[in-house]
Amino acid sequence: MEGETPGRGTPEGAANAPLPPRKLAKRIALARATCAVFGREGYARASVDALAAAAGVSTRTLYNHFPGGKSELFRAVVTWSSGEVRDAHVATVRALLDPARPPHPDNLERDLAALARALIDVMVEHPDHFALVRHIHAEADHVPPEVLAAWKAAGPGPVEGALAEALAGLEKAGLLDLHGDAELAGAHFTALTSTSVAQLSHYGVLPLSRAETDRLVRGGAAAFLRAYRAG
Repeated sequence: MEGETPGRGTPEGAANAPLPPRKLAKRIALARATCAVFGREGYARASVDALAAAAGVSTRTLYNHFPGGKSELFRAVVTWSSGEVRDAHVATVRALLDPARPPHPDNLERDLAALARALIDVMVEHPDHFALVRHIHAEADHVPPEVLAAWKAAGPGPVEGALAEALAGLEKAGLLDLHGDAELAGAHFTALTSTSVAQLSHYGVLPLSRAETDRLVRGGAAAFLRAYRAG
């Protein structure tokens, strides 16, 4: 990851200018080391001392890399973590809903359910990130607004865009009717499938059984198609 530009899975912090590779690598290491603390304690309760201890550095070193303190570090952690999960989610959407290879109409519900399961699997594979997301939702009134905006721009926004684009491809293939709003259709699909599983499992804290996950996913995909299947 060293040498990547901010916004591609790297913590940009408050700086706009590209960082020297060594400094960027150190910021990435600090973000990675403190992610679990923020995921466990949340933004409000995580202390700078605990964050520095988790990273194996002094508080002075932490402030040297993040002069804005905890809020700047949290933004870096959220941006880095969201970038990794975003890339996994976008790759999943593009692989499983390729407009160049639309599914047979009889297989559409099956393929949508498979996409939802794959998106849920990404959540399972990134527990620290989704612990952060859980706290962001719970502590939105305590998290600085610029951090919330950075999280949206780094993660959920691009994923929503990729899903809307894929669903629009299915509409072009004659499989869906999105009623003129691909983004809203994508939000409905997510709410009916992966979001319902995320909420019931508290973002993976209390995992559901595979059978229960499959039941929710299949039901959600079927409900989505009752609203959006073409014809």
